[in-house]
Amino acid sequence: MTPQILRAEDRAPAPGSNGGGVTSEVAVHPTGASTDDFVWRVSVADVARGGPFSAFPGVDRIITVADGPGVALTVDGASHVMDASYEPFALSGDAVTECRLLGGPVVAFNVMARRAEMAARVRVVRSDTAVRPVAGTHVLAIVLDGAAVLRGASVRLGCLDAVLLSDGDCVSFGVEGVLAIVDFVARPGG
Repeated sequence: MTPQILRAEDRAPAPGSNGGGVTSEVAVHPTGASTDDFVWRVSVADVARGGPFSAFPGVDRIITVADGPGVALTVDGASHVMDASYEPFALSGDAVTECRLLGGPVVAFNVMARRAEMAARVRVVRSDTAVRPVAGTHVLAIVLDGAAVLRGASVRLGCLDAVLLSDGDCVSFGVEGVLAIVDFVARPGG
């Protein structure tokens, strides 16, 4: 297969489901799935004000602050302050979650996976790296800051540009900033 380049400029922003900002879908599986029937979904949100998170029963979420002063989350009554960029935080979509901004708007990178079918992991890299999906998986890499070069294809990725990889793809990135790599692995029986 060939890596799929997903440019930030090609995304159509939509109002966030909780009314706190604007969300742009980076990729979803299967292609064209809605928020009701995706197996996994990746998005970037411009969060302008705090408020409750939308509930996603049966979904695991990973949130990473990509820009801005950060947020304070209350997840099922427990407080978690995310005041540093590029530190993924995992939570259940079943949890009652409230968000408070820490001094201004933020850009949040969001990963969601249906826990019965798929597991997701986010790793953040700041140096050159190679990526090869294992059989039956997908990998999405997105530039959270700066740029990256997809070596071999001579493709330059700007901030919030992404690459979707599937079986057989093996790529190397020259990282000139911060790159998030999301691994999606099917759960047994999923």
